[in-house]
Amino acid sequence: QVQLVESGGGLVQAGGSLRVSCAASGRTFSNYATGWFRPAPGKEREFVAAINWNGGRSGYADSVKGRFTISRDNAKNTMYLQMDSLKPEDTAVYYCAALRTMSSNYYSDSKVYTYWGQGTQVTVSS
Repeated sequence: QVQLVESGGGLVQAGGSLRVSCAASGRTFSNYATGWFRPAPGKEREFVAAINWNGGRSGYADSVKGRFTISRDNAKNTMYLQMDSLKPEDTAVYYCAALRTMSSNYYSDSKVYTYWGQGTQVTVSS
């Protein structure tokens, strides 16, 4: 079992930066693939970024490529999303998710994840 808690959200101006974190409980975080998602019209969760269990592989939605960077520190049981060049359309509640897996893959489909945090609000003003 793992519990996820997001933090670091806030209000920033367009073009600014923000770093959100996802802290996980438990001692087996290295066995979990993780990702970041946000609500979108017509969707429960829209893929933002994901990373595999050891941080060696990652993927991004086209809308955030070149602006966002996902990373993780297994020793601290924490995953991060560095958001640069923020746009008003990035405004959303950002959720972290985790999936226990022995695979080296990362996952962009929200439906495969089994653990979710409560979300952290990111607001970008124009």
